[in-house]
Parts: sequence; C-alpha cells; structure tokens
Amino acid sequence: MATEIKIPRVGMSVADATIIEWQFKEGDRVEERQVVVVIETEKVRTDVESPASGYLHIMMNEGEAAAAGQTIGMLTETKEELAKIQKETPAGKPAEAAKSAEPVAAEAPASEAAPPKEAAPATRGEERIRISPVARKLAEEHAIDITKVAGTGPGGRIVREDIEKAIATKEAAPAPPKAAPPVEAAGERRVKQAIPLTGMRGTIAERMHHSLAISAQLTAMGEIDMGEIIRLRNNLVAQESTLGTRVTYTDILVFAIARILRNHPEINASIIDKEIKVWEDINIGVATALEDGLIVPVVKHADRKPMVEISKEIKALVEKARENKLSGEDISGGTFTLTNLGALGSGWTFETAIINQPESAILRVGAITDRAVVRDGQVVARPIMTYSLTYDHRVIDGAMAAKFISSLISALENPTLLLA
Repeated sequence: MATEIKIPRVGMSVADATIIEWQFKEGDRVEERQVVVVIETEKVRTDVESPASGYLHIMMNEGEAAAAGQTIGMLTETKEELAKIQKETPAGKPAEAAKSAEPVAAEAPASEAAPPKEAAPATRGEERIRISPVARKLAEEHAIDITKVAGTGPGGRIVREDIEKAIATKEAAPAPPKAAPPVEAAGERRVKQAIPLTGMRGTIAERMHHSLAISAQLTAMGEIDMGEIIRLRNNLVAQESTLGTRVTYTDILVFAIARILRNHPEINASIIDKEIKVWEDINIGVATALEDGLIVPVVKHADRKPMVEISKEIKALVEKARENKLSGEDISGGTFTLTNLGALGSGWTFETAIINQPESAILRVGAITDRAVVRDGQVVARPIMTYSLTYDHRVIDGAMAAKFISSLISALENPTLLLA
C-alpha cells in the first residue's frame, strides 16, 4: 500500500509552500523519518520527514508551489507497486493533472504523448534537455550553457550538483579578455545585476504589498526621553553574570510593550473574516534583519514572562533566524510587532513601517541620540529615541493609538512603575 507525502501545515500558516529540494531521486529507497524534501513557506525553510519507509515516487518538481495538505509524492512498499504508480502518474505530474490528461493521451499517438511536467525544456540539437527548476535557475545565475552539461539525474536529467560542477570548472578556467563596453544610446541603462524576485525577497514583496492593499494604515510619530531606561539597562548589564543574559533595549521594549497592551486590548487585535478579534494572548514579533531580507520571530505570551526570560528567548530566536533554523511556529501567531533600527545607527529619523498582517499595529524605533530639549524652561541635552507607530485605522482610532503611546511613553520615562 502506498503512503502519501503531503505538504505539512506549518504553524498557523495557510500560505502555499514551494518545493525547494528533493533529498532523494525518483525510485530511491527512503527510510521512515529521513528528511525526504525541503519546502519553504512564508520565508521559512522546513525539512519534511518521510512518513514511512518505501520507494519514492516524485509527483511535483522542485520550484513548484503546493498548498498545505497537498500530496507531492508517494512511497510504495515494493518496486512493482512503484512501477504501477509511475505508469498511472508520471513523475513530476500531480495525480489530478494526470487523470484529466488521460482521455487526450489515449487518442494521441505514442510518439506525441505529452512529456512529464518539469522545467521548461531546452534542446541539444534535436535532443530534449531535461533539467530541474533549481538547476536551471542556478545555471542562469552563473551563465552556464546547459547544452554542454551532462546530466546525472534520473534519465539523464540535469540536477543541481551537475551545474555546481560546471560552475567550479568555469571559475577555474582563465577569464577571457574583457570587451570594450558598448556605446549606449541616449536614455538607456546598463544592468549591473538582475536579482530574481523569488524566495525570501519575493515573499517580503508580496506580503508588504498585500498589507498596504488590504488595510488603512496611518502612522503617528514622536520622541521618547530614554534617560531612565538607559540607567535601568546599565544596572542590568552590570548584573549580566548573575542574570545569565545581557539585556538589550529591544528586550526592555518588548517587556514594556507587552505589559502596556494588557491595558489597551484594542491594539492587540486583528480583522479576521470581517470581525475584529481581540486576542487574549499577547505575542510580540521582533523584526530581525538577515542578509537576504527580514523575518519576524515571535515571543509568545510576552506579558507573562520576566525580562530575563524575554531576553534569553529573543537571543535564541535571532540565532535560529540567522542560521535558517526557524520553524513555522517560531514566526506565527504574532499580535504586535516591534522593529528596532537603533543598532543600525539610524539616529534621529522617522519612517513608516508596514504592518505585519494580520496584526493591526507595528512600532518602529530608532537609535537613542542626544537632542536639545526644553526642561523646566532650560535647554538641555537629553537622550532621545524616535518612534513611529503604524496602525490600521479600520481597527484602531486615532484616540486609541494616542492613549497607547501615551501609556508606553510614561512607562519608559518612569520604569519604576513598569517594573512594579
């Protein structure tokens, strides 16, 4: 009896997953709990383990998208059963598509039968070149002529390893002399680099555009005197060995925001199915910059955790993010997001952050810089941090946003009350 390999539901995500790489070839023997395929959904790569032992039949190719719960492969107990399934459902062709194509295929001559779906075919003379989508993309990025590459995959299919070898060979060869740059016509521009809008960058582009398209976003901006928070953090840093963590300003901000949201539940809400749902849980997302984009791991139940625990958890999540080890659960369920650009030296600046859907608000803060301010009629220098609160006006009124910010500023300028 055959066992299906399906796209798992990753956390609360309902987005399609992209098949990144099959770890075995068509017909290979796979043991239960071995990683059989790598998928990517909402900027997170996930290893999918084999649900059983058996011979692998691949139904969807690398680079294709599939919904949660969709069958992308099969595992058979015997090679005879594998051969039968391969005949009924060609490799790289989902069962639904194979069934709909059967009547047409039956009428066509055998020599004209449609080939299995894979990457767009190329030709080597009269010969059709079979190449995986991942290998084709890699070849295009490195200008590899695939007609000169010998495939080592099933049926001579060119796979990623073949292209990597070709790249290594190309890099080892002496570089040809550079040609003189062509004369450009007026108004033309030369392309320095073409970056495919795929993977994490593609997901970011899609989600940011979607967020702006479906919500009424408005941004409130201002300043916060961080003198008392600086004093608090210095005291906490001095106790690093005792606490077991070096507390950062991000840790303190997450701690403060989570507790202020208790008294402002209307901010901790989302529009779901034409209803404003006010969340019981307070889960704070912390925007984390990576080399190829941005990801938002989530501190769950942040209002119930002490600052030291929040600090340790944020450090663990950031480390997982940079090692590409976050799970779908790590980035799902957020109810409010903080993005702190202070470490990047952003200084006294204001920017409009885009809401991380389906949340209703995001707080962006900048670096703490000395600014001239008036205190008791005197101009003095104070450590000031800028903030920008973007909120969804469909859920949050201006007065609600003002009250939340006012409470947060009071807590940060008087942290004794916050800690009490």
